[in-house]
Amino acid sequence: MIQIDDQLISLEVIEEAFVCDLNACKGACCVEGDAGAPLTDEEVDILEKEYPNFQSYIREEGKASVAAHGTSVKDSDGEWGTPLRDGKECAYTVFDEKGTAMCGIELAWKDGKTSFRKPISCHLYPIRTKQYKEFEAINYERWNICSVACSLGKELKVPVYQFTKDALIRKYGEQWYAALEEAAKKYYKMD
Repeated sequence: MIQIDDQLISLEVIEEAFVCDLNACKGACCVEGDAGAPLTDEEVDILEKEYPNFQSYIREEGKASVAAHGTSVKDSDGEWGTPLRDGKECAYTVFDEKGTAMCGIELAWKDGKTSFRKPISCHLYPIRTKQYKEFEAINYERWNICSVACSLGKELKVPVYQFTKDALIRKYGEQWYAALEEAAKKYYKMD
């Protein structure tokens, strides 16, 4: 483990390689699973407020799910997440002409229609975070649908923390990320 401030980072975030290959997986992480993307309490409020700004980017099926369930839902563990469309993909998922899943919220963000990029849990993936009383755990999540991303990451020699650089900076800041890079350098010198 590496500790920066009150975050404990699994060594796998430094050791494991990962680069999304949307041509291969078609954005399966937006479609697979039994719950929507995890949301922070702040994101619950942001989604409610920003929904009119990105609603036009969402498919009709997604809009129907939001109308029925709201912009956020609580799962069986009492955790907030994005709503699903009929128990399938995230309600905010759209598909391009090749059938690749993309985030409708992020498409609106790229067009300057919303200030909210997408849930931080999506942006950080394959990193998952968990807040505890004394610290926040930052872990690498293995999922079989991402095996191609692991292979591509190894081929390109891109560790998880480098692949998720923008998201880590978004969540923790530039100084925090610089400290993580320094810790990774020291770790590899020791290895």
